[in-house]
Amino acid sequence: MILFIKHVDIEGPETLGVNFEKRGFPLSVIDLHRGTKLPATLKGVDAVVSLGGPMNVYEEEKYRFLKDEDAFLKAVLKEDVPFLGICLGAQLLAKASGGRVIRSPREEIGWFNIALTPQGASDPLFAGLGPVMEVYQWHGDMAVIPEGGVHLASSGSCPVQAFRAGRRAYGLQFHAEITDKSIAAWSCGYAPLQAAGRKAMLERYQSVKDDFIRRGEILCDNFLNVMKDHP
Repeated sequence: MILFIKHVDIEGPETLGVNFEKRGFPLSVIDLHRGTKLPATLKGVDAVVSLGGPMNVYEEEKYRFLKDEDAFLKAVLKEDVPFLGICLGAQLLAKASGGRVIRSPREEIGWFNIALTPQGASDPLFAGLGPVMEVYQWHGDMAVIPEGGVHLASSGSCPVQAFRAGRRAYGLQFHAEITDKSIAAWSCGYAPLQAAGRKAMLERYQSVKDDFIRRGEILCDNFLNVMKDHP
């Protein structure tokens, strides 16, 4: 079973969940923002995916569930459970593994290119994805890679686009799970964009949709390969 952690209604498993279910993995979705509690044990959990959200990892007084998730992710790391963090989830991984979260040199909203580092090019999570990828972003913060972590991808706008902590815990600053529905929902619900900006992002999605979906499936298969040797 793959456990998804949600922090807000409009950011869910989306294409990641579809890909995992197509490959035979049942999903369990924890809606932290609705008061659903994280499990007391990781027994029966094959992997954990922590999704995005508009909050900062240090806003634990405002969002009490962040403190619980920090403790939960420390247990995930200790037990070497395969982990994938998306945007906020990547920043939570950095914090749980001893790193920090700071403001990104540039806020990124929309489509941007990222480049794999030499370590990223040889990491199994990015096998077959090529040295440069166009990805979707919506963030103002970024992770500082924890001591012992591996830097996997970067961009001119944000130097830490992906990293690994330990053997099987990955943080992706970008969104690999989005659809046109989520682009529309975020651009209305977060920082409402002018119609022209929203239209441009949606048109770009349609232009890159086939390649974006293909790369998402490859990423999913690669993550399943990372999971294989976990007991």
